Amino acid sequence: MRLADYLDKGASVDPAAPCLTTDGATASYAEVQALSRRVAAALAAVGVRPGDTVAILSANDPVAFTCVFGTSRAGAVWCPVNPRNEAAENRELLELFGCTVLVHQASFAPLVEQVRGDLPLLRTVVCLDGEPADGTLGWEEFLVGGDGSEVDRAAVDDVAMIVGTGGTTGRPKGVVLTGTNLETMSATTLMSYPFEGRPVYLALAPLTHAAGVLCFPVMARAGEVVVMRSPDVGRFLALVEERRVTHTFLPPTLVYMVLDHPALPTTDTSSLQCFWYGAAPMSTTRLAEALGSIGPVMAQLFGQTEAPMMISALPPAEHFEADGSVATRRLASAGRPTPLVIVEVMGEDGEVLPRGATGEIVVRGSLVMRGYHRDPEATAAASAHGWHHTGDIGYLDDEGYLFIVDRAKDMVITGGFNVYSTEVEQALMQHEAVADCAVVGLPDEKWGERVTAVVQLRPGAVVEPAELQAFARARIGPVKTPKQVEVWPDLPRSKVGKVLKTEIKQTLTG
Repeated sequence: MRLADYLDKGASVDPAAPCLTTDGATASYAEVQALSRRVAAALAAVGVRPGDTVAILSANDPVAFTCVFGTSRAGAVWCPVNPRNEAAENRELLELFGCTVLVHQASFAPLVEQVRGDLPLLRTVVCLDGEPADGTLGWEEFLVGGDGSEVDRAAVDDVAMIVGTGGTTGRPKGVVLTGTNLETMSATTLMSYPFEGRPVYLALAPLTHAAGVLCFPVMARAGEVVVMRSPDVGRFLALVEERRVTHTFLPPTLVYMVLDHPALPTTDTSSLQCFWYGAAPMSTTRLAEALGSIGPVMAQLFGQTEAPMMISALPPAEHFEADGSVATRRLASAGRPTPLVIVEVMGEDGEVLPRGATGEIVVRGSLVMRGYHRDPEATAAASAHGWHHTGDIGYLDDEGYLFIVDRAKDMVITGGFNVYSTEVEQALMQHEAVADCAVVGLPDEKWGERVTAVVQLRPGAVVEPAELQAFARARIGPVKTPKQVEVWPDLPRSKVGKVLKTEIKQTLTG
């Protein structure tokens, strides 16, 4: 299926049904479908051909999300751009993807102006709202350019989207996801979690992130997607009650904010069927609290960009034992492998390990990406021995539940976002006082993990941790900036001089 097919499927069930709702305004399936067709025709009018890449830079916005379906209908490839990234990272991603069109919200115009001059393949820039800058098409001007024509093309080679992600070096890569990958994800979602009646999905998390792809199975059921423009937990709870929300997704950090919000005890959450959490480790203590405060609807999902969302699942019922008590040990798991993927644990020699043995989690099936865009070496490394290597370390227990115990590539998952330690280390090493540093992730009740840096200074140098944090924030943004900085006289090293991050973690955690 193309991405546009999910919208068309919902429209075929009930064209008058609510499709996208934001700030109290609702567009029906027929209306969203019609706008997506205008977008497709407008893209064709500015020269977009099947297989071209179209970048969308936006916060949560129903019109921007409609552009995803227009891009698909034009036979082009959707490239979501994370507005939280720094300009340099987005410039590198847009260049890697070879984007010919960039659609953006007016609030991100300064970022666009920083990068567009370095992107020779970028022919057209479109502003969704507000006054367009010089050389940028306004929204209505863009749409009018395609009026009078009809475009509905098949995708080239099934590629649906390319998603930017970091690598072991911190350099971004492009994950190529096909329509088949996302169809597998959607089918698995529908068969692994409760969907009774027509769903109402509340999207607070970024639509460029996990929240976006979860819209596709909802639309296949002609469900309503309620889009929140900004992460306001009080408003989130109000919408759960007002819109009779059945499904939603939040990373653990936001789940904790929901649990701590004073409005939760008086909020009617009885409509919820499935409250997904994932994208970062979650405290089992707080998860048990959520089962009591929010209801027996919590549902874990485990995936990664390269195998989206549905490697394993812990549906609501499996949070409990047969007698109704909380399945305490199981809460620490990532659930069981979903029906359309095979999950194993592999040793360093490529041998599949028995149950209970710890190794790298590997996956096989149509959920797994086609590969990394224009990076055959990284693709080969990730698919060694005929399996996709997740980079996560864990084990399968005797009941088939998957437990993740560590992450192989020193990646830190904080608040649902991936932070690569080498990128943070490189930023800190630019400071004149820093001789060496190591970045690790430490357990954190709020963030899942917090980015933590241990720094060794140059002889005679003096610097405060707050100065290093400000220095890093200016280069890599607030999400990746260490929340904790320690200055040590020396970093622990192996005999060959390699920094021993395991020892650093042990020291910091006691």
